Amino acid sequence: MVSRKITRSIVVGAAAIAVAGGSYGIFSATSSSGSTAAASTTPAASSSSPAPSSDPGGGGSNARSGPAAGGSSGTVSNLSTSGFTITTSAGQKVTVKEASATTYQNGTSPASASAITTGEPVLVLGTTSSTTITATQVIVQPTGSEGSAASSAAGVVPFQQGAPATAKTAGQIPADYTQGSGTLASGTTADKATEAALAAYPGGIVDRVVELSNGEYEVHYIGVNWPHHIFVNQDFKVIGAND
Repeated sequence: MVSRKITRSIVVGAAAIAVAGGSYGIFSATSSSGSTAAASTTPAASSSSPAPSSDPGGGGSNARSGPAAGGSSGTVSNLSTSGFTITTSAGQKVTVKEASATTYQNGTSPASASAITTGEPVLVLGTTSSTTITATQVIVQPTGSEGSAASSAAGVVPFQQGAPATAKTAGQIPADYTQGSGTLASGTTADKATEAALAAYPGGIVDRVVELSNGEYEVHYIGVNWPHHIFVNQDFKVIGAND
């Protein structure tokens, strides 16, 4: 009987120590996690994520919780019953989903879905989730309007797994810009900013457009190692870019 009491006391004591230690571990992990999250605000977070096989839009600056307005441009490489695939001038594969509300243009003229054929250069605007775009508008563009030469001229760096982002700035960056600032844009505003960014820097995917406090826009770019942020003014003219 005495032996059982001693044994029970030892077990209870050990359990109390384990609970106390577990509580300390939870508190320590929570504190460590909080400080790490507060410190993780460097550009590298968004620069490391454009892998076609991973989540290009996850984490990093201007993080969002779901799909947002954006788009891409490239050459139609494959057709399916639900949409098509385009390959950008930087080699990024983009899946385009068509819907009953999707509209089509051939240049500036209205068109139908039959205008989308393999080999055609297109601009796709819609809702972007990673490397998939649910199209609201598809525009067949003039041949030669989007190609590798244009990407090279713009200085776009195609995505390479494991390669660091190119620490680079071009043009003018808004003086009061900080990563993560602004509000998500949508509709015609987002479409115009997306189209301007893709014309200046073809090759990647726009996965969101953010309106800044000064009325200008930051277009967030994925699928390339550079640029990751393209800045567009209130007249929808590209004014700068950085990593």
